[in-house]
Amino acid sequence: MEHTAPPAANPNAHDSASPIRQPKRSWFKRLDAAGSEDFNGRWSREHWMLASMFATMGALVVAIVPGFNTANHAPKATRATFALQLPALPKTQAPTPAQSWQIVSVTKGEKLDSIFAQFNIPAADQKRVLAQPGAKAALTHLRPGAELAFDVPTPGVLRGLRYDKDDSTRIELTFDGSKVKSTTIHRPLERRMESTSGVIAGSLFDAGAKAGMNDGLVIQMAKVFSYDIDMAQDLQPGDSFQVVYEDYWRDGQLVRTGNILAASFDNNGKRYFAYRYTHPNGKTEYVDQNGTPLKKTFMRTPVEFTRISSGFTLTGRMHPILGYMRAHTGVDYAAPTGTPIVAAGDAKVLFEGQKGGYGNCIILDHGSGVTTLYGHMSRFGGYRVGQHVAQGATIGYVGMTGMATGPHLHYEFRINGQYRNPLSVTMPKPLPLEGAELASFRTQNAAALAQLNRMQLLTHETVAQKVINAPESVKKAMKRQMLASARRVHRGRG
Repeated sequence: MEHTAPPAANPNAHDSASPIRQPKRSWFKRLDAAGSEDFNGRWSREHWMLASMFATMGALVVAIVPGFNTANHAPKATRATFALQLPALPKTQAPTPAQSWQIVSVTKGEKLDSIFAQFNIPAADQKRVLAQPGAKAALTHLRPGAELAFDVPTPGVLRGLRYDKDDSTRIELTFDGSKVKSTTIHRPLERRMESTSGVIAGSLFDAGAKAGMNDGLVIQMAKVFSYDIDMAQDLQPGDSFQVVYEDYWRDGQLVRTGNILAASFDNNGKRYFAYRYTHPNGKTEYVDQNGTPLKKTFMRTPVEFTRISSGFTLTGRMHPILGYMRAHTGVDYAAPTGTPIVAAGDAKVLFEGQKGGYGNCIILDHGSGVTTLYGHMSRFGGYRVGQHVAQGATIGYVGMTGMATGPHLHYEFRINGQYRNPLSVTMPKPLPLEGAELASFRTQNAAALAQLNRMQLLTHETVAQKVINAPESVKKAMKRQMLASARRVHRGRG
């Protein structure tokens, strides 16, 4: 049997039916194979790829490894030594002792010497303090609530003192042996224009408190309108007021309330206005919307507003002590003992002392035959016969000396010796501002006037709401006021 040899394998032939896969070679083996092949003068694509990869890796090594590029080639460093001229070290200084300020709040009637005694500070140091410029004026009459700061490291040793010269100036005194150093610290205030309004339901103080006004601001408002409105007699339920005023702040804290800038008061159907105006010469006063000064020759009420306990009558009244009919030649204002009594107008002191049933009494001469009398005082205000007294100055205090059943002021008004009713006597009005001063007044009060107008609109809405919710008795009183106001307008007196 003849056997036939299988045909020789063709290296270029591919068995499509059963192809044999060769295992993949790693890139290291490919590199070895590529290097072992005969170089024919041309690189294949695989050669170029491998060469590029190695070049990239080499560049990365040189860039990343510190000192790789210069480790074997850097020249040897040459050292040189130089002597530097440095400044001498400062001498050790003793630390400045820390200050320990102790704050003292002044109480009513407290004086500087008693405060110094609390720290056992000798009188000689107090004299040195008062010898500083302006210190005596600031520290002699201490205001209740004022604060003093003492730096006293040990009892009896005064190292520093701080006090406020005024609202925006603080003085700090530093003591070093016989030397006294004074430092002025400026503490500026922020001025704010505020506004509020209220409606009279009971007393003026109650209405002011509900409007957020302190007692001082209420009293200031009463004084502004005191020439036209008698706060003891004229107030009626439903009367209203609007006030624009200034507040002074520092570091978010209210320091003090300033002056009323503008105000209006609706009293018994009639509206009164007041605007603060400063003249070119520095004089300040309140004027109405037409520029006419509110200040008149005489104030309506010479005592802080209270109630009238007995009116003026020449026909006679039953005297509470004598028990028979007798003319009452003045007006009695009931008020707590110690309430200040002020001069109704500019005058000279004609009499001061005890005068029969008047008790402690002062008589003022206002010129042109006009005199005023103030009786039943508990004490006098320090004026003597012949001295000049300015309108509004305190001349005494309410009491019940003489023939009196309770504390009150007996006030009389005489013209050429004839008794006149202080509540109805009329005096000539002052002249209004004119020309440049009138224009200056309007410019100066433009902002306050705008604010006041806004407050009036709000107040009228509040009053209307209060009328709707008011008891019938209050509504009837308001109706009577409106009728009285209408009658005055009809008669041409509004």
